[in-house]
Amino acid sequence: MSSPETSAPGARSEAAGPSVLTLTMNPTVDLSWEVGHLMGIGKNRARVRSVAAGGGGINVARGVVRLGGRATAVHTAGGEVGLRLNRLLDEEGVDHVAVDIEEETREALVLFETERRHSYHIVPPGPRLRGHEGLRCLDALERAAGDCPYVVASGSLPDGLPADFYAVVARRIKEAGYRLILDTSGPALSGALAEGVYLLRCNRTEAATLTDRNIRSFDDARAVNERLITTGAAQVAVTTVGALGAVCSTCHGHTELHAPPLPCEPLSDAGAGDGMVAAIAARLTAGDDPVSACALGVAVAAAAMLTPSTEPFDPAVARSLRPEVKSEFQARA
Repeated sequence: MSSPETSAPGARSEAAGPSVLTLTMNPTVDLSWEVGHLMGIGKNRARVRSVAAGGGGINVARGVVRLGGRATAVHTAGGEVGLRLNRLLDEEGVDHVAVDIEEETREALVLFETERRHSYHIVPPGPRLRGHEGLRCLDALERAAGDCPYVVASGSLPDGLPADFYAVVARRIKEAGYRLILDTSGPALSGALAEGVYLLRCNRTEAATLTDRNIRSFDDARAVNERLITTGAAQVAVTTVGALGAVCSTCHGHTELHAPPLPCEPLSDAGAGDGMVAAIAARLTAGDDPVSACALGVAVAAAAMLTPSTEPFDPAVARSLRPEVKSEFQARA
C-alpha cells in the first residue's frame, strides 16, 4: 500500500512566478474511446483514443501549465486505479500530491461517435471517503500551498464527506492567507456559500439550483451574480450561459463576456468549464484583474469545445479567439 500522502513531482514546469494549487477530492482515470457509429445491437468495435488522469482540479492544473503557468494538484488516490492515476500524472509531468484512500478511485468513460461527431461522457459516483481521509486532504492542501496565492477546489465531492466540506476548505484557506476559487455543484455548492469564497464559477445548470429559475440569458446570469455578491457568497461571481458566454461580476459591476464565434462545429463541452477555471486561475496568479482573466477563460472554454471528449484545449487556438470575446459593462445599482 502506498503511503498516506505521496508527493509526486513529475517534470515541474519551468515557468516563473507563483504556482496555482488545486484540490480534487473525486478524481478519475478518463478512458476515451472512439466508434464510427454506435449500434444498439451487436458489438461496437472501439478504438482507444487516450487514457488520462482527470477530475476537476487535475484538469485545471493541466490547463494552467498549458497556458504557461505553474500548478500543483492535490488529489485522492485509492486502489489499483489510484496507482494508475498517479502513474499517468507522473508520465504527463503534472506536479501532484496524492493522498491515499481506502476505496478505489473511479474510472470514467468518454465515447466519441465519429459519424455524428458527438461525445458521451459516462461518470460513476466514485469511492466513499472516511472522515479522517477528508481531514488528511485538508492537511495536505495546507502543506502544499507554499507561495500559491490562489487555491482552486474543483469537481464533485465523493460520498462520505459532509456537504459543507468546501466551506471548511474555504475557512482554512482564508485563515492561511490564500484565496479560494470554487467550481462545484449540488449540495457541495450550497454548503460552501455560507462561508464565502473569493471567486465562484457556476454553469447555468448549477446557477439554476441556487435560484430555482432557468438561466437562459445574460440578464438571468447577472441576477444570480448580484445575489452571490450581495450575500457575501463570493467576492467575484462568474456564471456561464452556454454558447452565449459568461457574466463576470465584482463589487463594482457586471461584465457580459460574449463567446467568440467558432471556426467549426463544436465537438464536446466536456472540458470547457475546467479550461475556463484554469485560465482564470492562471491569469489572476499572473496579476490580471478578474474580468480580464475571465475573458481569457471564455476563449479557452470555446477552444476546448473544438477538441473531442476530454482532450485538453489548444492554447494557440484559445489565444486566437481571445480578441473575439466582446465585453459590456454595467455598474451595480
